[in-house]
Amino acid sequence: METLVEIFSEKDGPSGRPGLNILCRALSKLALLALMLLGLPPLGLVLTGMPLRPYLAFPPEAGNISHAPFSWAIFFLFCLPLLGFMVPLIAQGCRGFRIRRGKQLPAHPFPWWGWASLLTGSAAWFMAWTRFDWFRPFQMHTFTPLWLSFVIIVNGLSYRRKGCCLLLDRPVFFLLLFPASALFWWFFEYLNRFVGNWSYVTVPASGWSYFWRATPPFSTVLPAVLSTKVWLAEAPWIREGFKDYIRIDLPRPRIWAWAALMAAGMGLLAIGVWPDYLFWLLWVSPLLILTGFQVLSGEQNVLSGIAGGDWRLVISSSAAGLFCGWFWEMWNYLSLAGWTYHIPFVHRFQVFEMPIVGYAGYLPFGLECAAVGMLLDQVLRKGKIREETRW
Repeated sequence: METLVEIFSEKDGPSGRPGLNILCRALSKLALLALMLLGLPPLGLVLTGMPLRPYLAFPPEAGNISHAPFSWAIFFLFCLPLLGFMVPLIAQGCRGFRIRRGKQLPAHPFPWWGWASLLTGSAAWFMAWTRFDWFRPFQMHTFTPLWLSFVIIVNGLSYRRKGCCLLLDRPVFFLLLFPASALFWWFFEYLNRFVGNWSYVTVPASGWSYFWRATPPFSTVLPAVLSTKVWLAEAPWIREGFKDYIRIDLPRPRIWAWAALMAAGMGLLAIGVWPDYLFWLLWVSPLLILTGFQVLSGEQNVLSGIAGGDWRLVISSSAAGLFCGWFWEMWNYLSLAGWTYHIPFVHRFQVFEMPIVGYAGYLPFGLECAAVGMLLDQVLRKGKIREETRW
């Protein structure tokens, strides 16, 4: 069996370091990240003389950002590097299937609570895509039971594959993911105000109604992605294909970390001024900032493994983001509580509501979810070295 180290990270610092200091460092990184995400976009608007009110209204005001029309040149500018990055990874994953050792047998039968969640999830899906008059008061709230069922089903799949899952083996961590997830996604909702990448079809007039309607489904994001990540981490194409892949060990990592922080900071400062050109930073900047802080602190991060050729954490996290993204977009398509997209230059060839190029945003998003999971784990353990839990 492989250790739990592959799910997030193994050690947060040298043995013997006081736990309180490491806890404070973890919290300080989160505070600095929040300060940059919250403060830099409106500061950029103020420095350029643009009005703040349309961007800070709650609930958000849709339509205050006009987007550039589709451009074939920019579409290919996005697609070609993306294909150049993805094709070798897909080929390596296919090789992972061929080099797997023996037939992988399930550790346990699929649990009863997984079967029960299949029933509740199917019922929630049916109710989300239908329009019965008697169900109208509850129609806007179908996403939460749908995604709670998804989370439990994926945990059941993990339990079936290796006899372990977050739900059973780390219940406190698993439960804390829900409030952390709500806060986590509200940051993306805030950043979206400055680029207008998506808007909701139906938004309550009251700020409190909007908050209480949106927060429960937001709370399922991290549990869904991280539970899926645990399940995918033991898939043969990841386990065998990416444990010894290309080594990327950048010289002078602290200089790279400062460069990432500067680039993310300047991008966030300008994201509201030039949303058509910097909209993609919404998905990349939080990862750059958090990883930069961790490198400067000499700590493990979601990209640490690739220096030694171990891409399993990177691939499983990104694949989990994309896997969940497919279900988010599919279930959104015919749901009443849905959203639409407004992506400049590349808004064409939609799969459900999402332009096909937009699915690339789920790759760094999966890494961000894993990075937040690592920090939450660090805070929960108060800086203690992670025990070697056999999964």
